Formats: sequence, C-alpha cells, structure tokens
Amino acid sequence: METKKVFLTEDEIPRQWYNVLADIKMNPPLGPDGNPISPDMLAPVFPMNLIEQEVSSERWIDIPEEVLRVLRIWRPSPLVRAYELEKALDTPARIYYKYEGVSPPGSHKPNTAVAQAYYNKEFGIKRLTTETGAGQWGSALSFACSQFGLECKVFMVRISFDQKPYRKTMMANWGANCVASPSTETKAGRQILEQSPDTPGSLGIAISEAIEAAVTDESGETRYSLGSVLNHVMLHQTVIGLEAKKQMEKIGEYPDVVIGCAGGGSNFAGLAFPFVYDKFNGKDLDIHPVEPAACPTLTRAPFAYDHGDTIGMTPLLPMHSLGHTFVPPPMHAGGLRYHGMAPTVSQLVDEGLLEPKAYNQLATYEAGLLVARSEGFISAPETNHALACVVDLARKAKEEGKEKVILFNFSGHGVIDLGAYEQFLAGNLTDYEYPAEEIEEAEKILEQYPKPEHVKSR
Repeated sequence: METKKVFLTEDEIPRQWYNVLADIKMNPPLGPDGNPISPDMLAPVFPMNLIEQEVSSERWIDIPEEVLRVLRIWRPSPLVRAYELEKALDTPARIYYKYEGVSPPGSHKPNTAVAQAYYNKEFGIKRLTTETGAGQWGSALSFACSQFGLECKVFMVRISFDQKPYRKTMMANWGANCVASPSTETKAGRQILEQSPDTPGSLGIAISEAIEAAVTDESGETRYSLGSVLNHVMLHQTVIGLEAKKQMEKIGEYPDVVIGCAGGGSNFAGLAFPFVYDKFNGKDLDIHPVEPAACPTLTRAPFAYDHGDTIGMTPLLPMHSLGHTFVPPPMHAGGLRYHGMAPTVSQLVDEGLLEPKAYNQLATYEAGLLVARSEGFISAPETNHALACVVDLARKAKEEGKEKVILFNFSGHGVIDLGAYEQFLAGNLTDYEYPAEEIEEAEKILEQYPKPEHVKSR
C-alpha cells in the first residue's frame, strides 16, 4: 500500500530551532540617526529575552520545555504525499506537503506565537499587542496568550476585518480584543483616518497602531508581538522544516524544490531555512518564495532600508520593500499584503540563494480548487500562491519527463476563507498587477534612507 502520510512521534519534535544568522552576513537595523541600533533600544517594544534571540549568532537555540508542552497539542505535523494531485496533473513529479493546518488556529502561526507568549510571560509582561492581516496571526497569538494567561489586543487590517468576520470571533473565543485598523484608539490610526477615511488599511498601518499601543502603556507591562519579518519569528518557525527533513529521511526522499508562499516570510522561512542550511553545505536544490503579483515585494521591489510600519516607528530594516507608505489592493490573500519582506529572506534573495516567483490572484485560486478537488483540503488564499507554483513546476516536470521531488508548505486551511472562494466561484474576483509607475512612486520614499550593502555570506 502507498504511504500517504509520514508521521513523527512527540519525542521526535525538534528540541532546538535553527538560526540562519549563524550562516549569513546581514546589514544591521538602523536608528533614526542612521547608526546601527543597540539591543536596549528595542526594549520598550520587545522583552529582552526575545531581543537576545533576535540578535543571536548561535546556530542552534534550545526550545524551552514549556513551549514544547504547548506545541505538542498539534506537533509534529504530518508530511503528506499528494498522490491525487500528482494524478490530476499526470506528472512524474513526486509532490509532498507539510500540513500546518492541524494547529488549533489552523495555520503555521502558533509555532512562534506560543514561543513569544512564553518569553513575554517569563519576562513579567501581562499583555501583548499585535497586528494581523488575514487574521491567522491574530488568531494564533490569541490562542497562545490564552495558554499562558496573557491579555491580547489585535489590530486587524480593515479590509480583512470586514471580509473575514469569523476570524475576530475566533480571537474572542480565546479571550482577545480585536479592532479594525486604522482605528480611533491610537494617534497613528486617527492620523491615517483623517488623511484617508475610506482606506482598506494595511499591515504597515496596523503595525504602527500595535507598537504605539504597546510603548505608550505607562504600566510597562505591555509589549508588542510580531507574526513575521523579524529573525526570532523565522527562528521559531524552523520546527516545520526540521520536522520535514526527518520525515523525508524516513522514506528515503529529499526535495529538488522547496516552495512556500511569502508575505512577511515566516511560513516560507520555517520550511525553507533548514534546507537553506543544507544548500550552504553543498546540497543542490531550488527554493522559491512565492508572492502575489499585486504586492510584488521580492520580484519587483529594490533591496533597500525601510521602516517596517507606515508611520515610521520601527527601525530601518534592510529588506526588499515597496516603500512603507505602499497600500496594496484589497485582494483576498490578506496575509501577503505587506510592503516589505523579512530581512533574512531578503538577504538570501539578494545573494541568489532563493528564486522568488509571483502569481496573479485567479491562478492561485485555480490551483487551490485543483488541490481541494484532488487532495480534499481547502487551502488558505495565502497557501494558494505556493500551490500555483507547485502546479507550474509539476507541469514543467511532465513536459521535461523529469521525476522531480517537490516539497511545499501547506501553511493553513481555508475554512475561515470560504467567503473568498464564494467570490471566486461566482466570477467576482479579478487579477490585479500593480502598475509599474505606481510602484515607482511608492518607492520614492526609500531615496531618503541609506542603501544596504550587497554582502555575500559565503
């Protein structure tokens, strides 16, 4: 009988995270004066134990037992052979996916939410603020805070707040307070609403609000939590790729291609970075972060210094960026509507170790339907971007007659996103490729900042 799923035991959950900073050279984050920031400058925003992880150059970092205790609720996640998808595509490629939809919130996001809630609790923090795009991250942090007895406040991008009402209900079930962003609760939100009352919002705006809400709490008991972009987030997600490597070893396989959708970079990095480590050590494979053509950060934007938020409260980060004032169109893959990309992912793209790809909205939903009607699982709109790339490469393998092994991250289920599928099936969704002149206009804001150096890690 064909083996459909490859499992690990709870004892085989990785006991350490992989830190890619041990193996790459990075431009430092910069403060308002253009000089590198020191760890203590981040202290009003993050607890020092997470700041230490953010700047650590240790290759392997131990996972605390209390974090493992919560991760065991759903980890290890299964590795699945996509036999039915292979048949539907009539491809010689062998397709595998790491299914992260088994977590309580239904995505990969709790891998870091649980760790961040734990470290904040250990530091004496009582409440966390955050932003969320499609609601996956807000749901994940709400769940994690409920596990460690922390309060949680979520600023959700307005268009997703309206499109995905059940996400805020999930957050409420875990005891969190979710509001639409921009809101009237922060100076940043009021400023944006005054300028653009009908704005659909953006992750950059929501980040500004969440950071402001954290740093203006006079009690000192509130910190900000981020679901993507920064290194400690990428670090916590590497349990995905480390598990996947063990699972593939069990069946004598190794990928020729690794694929993940990419908005801020967390689920992509979680699967890909352990394989990037193999690539550093001589393995030959292709690794693709996949993004929307409507928000083409890696495929169209320059490698530049920019703020991670719209108002400019964060340090300047070295990343591929469309400019922090960029407001993407209200497409349904809300988790991929971000103007920048994780500095570590950006650095690896700049070095040519990753090959980014971009797809239009309709192609991604077509891939999602194909998977739903073959493998059975309904995927999140974000995950559909990875699927579009998988389908392309599987068809190319058929044309070339090559038996490629393709591994992708099924980053989350789409059960809370059925409204988007309803719109697609009714023919109401359209493709949107951002005009080059509008991207150039948004990027002009980058001209005032220093330029990162193009460094090589190896």
